[in-house]
Amino acid sequence: MTLPTTAPAVSTTLPTPGWRLPAGPAFALLAALITSYLAASAAPSPLYALYREAWGFSALVLTAVFAVYALALLGGLLVFGSLSDHLGRRPVLLASLGLELASLALFWRAEGVVWLVAARLLQGLATGIATATLSAALLDLQRERGALVNSVAPMIGMAVGALGASALVQFAAHPAHHVFEVLGGLFVLQSLAAWFLPETTPPRPGAWRSLQPRLAVPAPARATLRQLLPMNTAQWALGGFYLSLGPTLARQVSGLEAPLVGGALIATLVLSGAAGIMVMRQRPAGRVLRESAVLLMAGVAVTLWGVQAHAVVPLFAGSAIAGVGFGAGFNASVRSLVPLAAAAQRGALMASFFVLSYLAFSLPALAAGLAAGRFGLEAAALGYGGVLMALCAWAAWRLGHAAR
Repeated sequence: MTLPTTAPAVSTTLPTPGWRLPAGPAFALLAALITSYLAASAAPSPLYALYREAWGFSALVLTAVFAVYALALLGGLLVFGSLSDHLGRRPVLLASLGLELASLALFWRAEGVVWLVAARLLQGLATGIATATLSAALLDLQRERGALVNSVAPMIGMAVGALGASALVQFAAHPAHHVFEVLGGLFVLQSLAAWFLPETTPPRPGAWRSLQPRLAVPAPARATLRQLLPMNTAQWALGGFYLSLGPTLARQVSGLEAPLVGGALIATLVLSGAAGIMVMRQRPAGRVLRESAVLLMAGVAVTLWGVQAHAVVPLFAGSAIAGVGFGAGFNASVRSLVPLAAAAQRGALMASFFVLSYLAFSLPALAAGLAAGRFGLEAAALGYGGVLMALCAWAAWRLGHAAR
């Protein structure tokens, strides 16, 4: 079936406010929004233990709920990632904010696993649409600062979401409600402010055709993408494990029931990832990739020592080391790929890259949930970490061989 090449008429009729935010405040709002979306994405992680106690589901079900979010986010990126190029940034962003508020309402009302799945599905879709739209809008306003915010703000957002939700779980009377009330209030205020955002790209035809997912790797980028695949898989699989099973593992290893322990473990990984980006973003990408593979492998090894010994210090120290490798390696991967595609091919190349990334983010976590149900969480973590270390060793060897 051939899709029409023109956008529907309704797409151009969104009322435009008479007053709009100046460029500086608009950029700050966009940065705050991308931080808030990722904070909301991490906020359910510290609550999973409460949900499991209340509804009695397994570690496999927990990781399945997490995987639904990752796959829905991937779908949002693939299907709607280019829509704001045709309809404009502002209307697509406002639509994603509506979906995000609906997902928070489902979380607030949740009475079982089906509610969680529905909420995570909507949240993943909203975050996927918003990620593509906000990333483009930030680059429209300030290319250099926008690229930095796109790399660092999501990690800061995940840390804030995990720590904030953990604090509410530990100290609030009804955390499963309060977490989403706080987030809902924040998103309502940001939605009102977003109404006054300036439009950074004019509407143009082709909206319906843009909904067709396009995956393609240009010939000059194929060898590099294959080279990056082991490292990229390891780092995203590590992130998926932390955001799904990490808080439960932290409580088991530490022997502490304080929810802040689990939130702090996630925050350690992602904040050290942001630090890795900041420190290494100007260094040659090939060198950073090799160093990141070693850092990730070493960090996982130290973390597994903490798991084996039930020792909190190596658990967190290893997470910090691995996080630096995660953040710096991801940034270097993007810097390695982007110059290898012409402007017209870049969107399809990055879509392909993110498909591989989010599959690594979600599917291994499902396998970890299955293993945890069969062998126990600590044994599953040790086996999972061993596989990640092997991938990192392979990546370091391939990257080192290619550099000769």
